Amino acid sequence: MSKIIMALDQGTTNSRTILYNEKGETIAVAGEEFSCQYPKDGWVEQEAEDIWRSQKNTMDAVLKKAKLNLGDVAAIGIANQRETIIAWNKETGKPVGKAIVWQCRRTADYCDCLKAEGFDKVIKEKTGLVTDAYFSGSKIRWILRHNIEARELANKGTLKVGTVDAWLIWKLTAGAVHATDVSNASRTMIFNIHDLKYDPVLMEKLDIPEDILPKVKASSGIFGKTDKKLFGHEIPIAGVAGDQQAALFGQAAYEKGMTKITHGTGCFMMMNTGAEAIESPSGLLTTIGWQIGDRVTYALEGSVFIAGALMQWMRDDLDFFTDVAQIEEMATAIPSSEGLYIVPAFVGLGAPYWDPYARGAMLGITRGTTKNHIIRAGVQSLAYQANDLIGAMVKDSGIKLQTVKVDGGASANNYLCQFQADILGVSLSRPKNVETTAMGAAYLAGLAVGVWTDMDQIKSFWQEDRCFHLNQSQEKVDECLRGWKKAVDRAKSWAKD
Repeated sequence: MSKIIMALDQGTTNSRTILYNEKGETIAVAGEEFSCQYPKDGWVEQEAEDIWRSQKNTMDAVLKKAKLNLGDVAAIGIANQRETIIAWNKETGKPVGKAIVWQCRRTADYCDCLKAEGFDKVIKEKTGLVTDAYFSGSKIRWILRHNIEARELANKGTLKVGTVDAWLIWKLTAGAVHATDVSNASRTMIFNIHDLKYDPVLMEKLDIPEDILPKVKASSGIFGKTDKKLFGHEIPIAGVAGDQQAALFGQAAYEKGMTKITHGTGCFMMMNTGAEAIESPSGLLTTIGWQIGDRVTYALEGSVFIAGALMQWMRDDLDFFTDVAQIEEMATAIPSSEGLYIVPAFVGLGAPYWDPYARGAMLGITRGTTKNHIIRAGVQSLAYQANDLIGAMVKDSGIKLQTVKVDGGASANNYLCQFQADILGVSLSRPKNVETTAMGAAYLAGLAVGVWTDMDQIKSFWQEDRCFHLNQSQEKVDECLRGWKKAVDRAKSWAKD
């Protein structure tokens, strides 16, 4: 039997496909970028067909690189950008309107209304989420209210709605399967994370009919098979998880208290809390990490909306550099940011602030400020935001962290990792393979089809590349954090009348 696993890593700005062997080693990688649209202030959209096309292209490309065909693959795993919502016609398979991206703030006013009614307490109790435009539920409601075609199709029973994983599964199976996993469902704001079902009270409140939603399954197991007419082979889709949960799984963070930071388009910190769904008074999210068999693993999460996207902005719109590999060199070309702070609240602030009206700010500019200062302050902002989260996480969980695992593209930046360790006050451990999101999807799929026997075997694959230890005085750290808090206060509520 084949031992090769294909992982689809569908992110906010690019799609990638990676092939792994039975030792968890990378065989081949292919990637393709695609664009977002920003039609109004705070709105973020994508073409659903671009998401699929880019993902399919990378599947074809990675098999060509490896000189394989899909029939050589044992199973497919999917990790996806979460909370992004796509609606489509089940009869034609055509998208209805644009995909509403997780960063989109168009439903912030509606979420404010829910909070004013006190309904946010009901949402928090059932879903573990704060009431915010970040999550999928208010986006689905918006589509049904503002897209006439979507509402008509829903009334006829021919509308399907889902997160990106559900869209990919639909396309891979040629419409035979409409499904998602519990980790993605737990981000919709209409899924009860305690009884593992869509909640009728929440669906009624948001006016969302259940028949348009995907069936919810465990994260590791057979979701369906690729359509033979389209792909030439029937390959099981056997593992699905939202990207951050997949990264936690890929980091082999299987014990309670284990924590990781993923630097991607956003920055996401997640702590394994085991079988317990820990409530967070600090505004963190209580969410589902994954489900294997009947066993559910919960997590605490803090989300930073803009992280790597800040660097993309500096590259693509400010022309500060041409390659992200230049960031570390430019940030360390100067000894200090000279009191410059950047708050990258382009689409508001996530935990622990949850301010959809915050906007980006650059403070402390002088005549001597150069693009190197701006890049350095931008890198530092990633560490400051993560520190805001870890403080809340330690407080709410009662667990004192000794080491935090880090992954994602930006974790290759040694300056970022060292500054992160200094600001967090804990050691930061970087694995040899930082692409843990795709690895997590692969591991979930491989477990389902017997490529790997258990999680202990997977844990043995994890290897450390480097550990970053504290290298800064507490006095200097405190000074930096005081400046950061002042900068955040200036950015908050900026877009609110």
